[in-house]
Amino acid sequence: MSDKRPITFDRVIRVLVGLAITAVCVWLIDILKDVLLPFCVACLLSYLLEPVVEFQQQHLRLRHRVIPVFLTLIEAGIVFGGLAYFFIPSAIDEITQLDTIVKSSSSKDLTSAFLPPEVHEYFQRYLSFENLTQYLSGSRLEAVLNKSTTALTATIDFLMHTIEWLMTFIYVIFILLDYKRLMRGFRLIVPPKYRAKAYPVLDDIKDNMDRYFRSQAVIAACAAVFYCIGFSIIGLPLAIVMGIMVGILYMIPYFQYVTLIPVIILCYIYSMTGACEFWPELGKCVAVYVVSQCICDYLLTPKIMGKTLGLNPAIILLSLSIWGTLLGIIGMIIALPLTALLIAYYKQYVLAPDTSVPKETNQ
Repeated sequence: MSDKRPITFDRVIRVLVGLAITAVCVWLIDILKDVLLPFCVACLLSYLLEPVVEFQQQHLRLRHRVIPVFLTLIEAGIVFGGLAYFFIPSAIDEITQLDTIVKSSSSKDLTSAFLPPEVHEYFQRYLSFENLTQYLSGSRLEAVLNKSTTALTATIDFLMHTIEWLMTFIYVIFILLDYKRLMRGFRLIVPPKYRAKAYPVLDDIKDNMDRYFRSQAVIAACAAVFYCIGFSIIGLPLAIVMGIMVGILYMIPYFQYVTLIPVIILCYIYSMTGACEFWPELGKCVAVYVVSQCICDYLLTPKIMGKTLGLNPAIILLSLSIWGTLLGIIGMIIALPLTALLIAYYKQYVLAPDTSVPKETNQ
């Protein structure tokens, strides 16, 4: 006999009600996305800082989490403040140098040896310093403000967005203070009759996220340092900015190579000043990518993350597209561990043979 349940009117109504509730939730999330984004960022920061809080709570042997939480926030503030103190002035100097390079490269007397005159003229037109300053001039900005909204409304919107992002810091404090209780509360959302099957899945998701996401964040930070040092050694304009950009995009597999496009443009602009040749400068940049990637992929990743997830590159790109469409940037960041988990459960529960049925023996 078939074990399939018959399709009844009651089941159809339940499915329709479930779809309606899902549609309403998606609609509410779309409306409240500006309010929910600071909260989601706070959850992400809390998730990254939680191991530091637990480490300090265990070593200080404190029962309550108040002191470890504030110590962690102070330490994180010191670290990020120190990074900003060293990197922001360098980034400002590099932007100033790029300003000078753009002015020099916009000269009509300079030509490119490897690009057609039409392409060179296109770069001159859109990379011209005069065009950039004209676009950013006060009259143009005033016209944009008058066209879209009043100055008072723009000021109010700016203040409201500032307050929303200041709330992120408050969210982080309260989430870290009650982190364990919040995690237990999320587990209790699962109905009791489904907990026996849902809890192992949730535990596996947590283990995969802990092993991949936090480890990937450490590797991305190391990659940012390597690229900043490498770009600075070869004298690339905006070396610090480009290195930090590569480190941020390193959280998404293969996306660090997207930065090759602005690197090529920077090499072209720099070569137009006569300070260097395009191909040797681009070759140096490629060497920085090769050396940094070898260090990250063959030295840091095995030591920090352990064994890789073992996914085919085509599956990785497909998972990035799917999860990125569903959840945006956050979905692209968590795409690999979730995809690996789904594939593992598919192999275990769908493709695995049914051991409950005895195999026939040849008589």
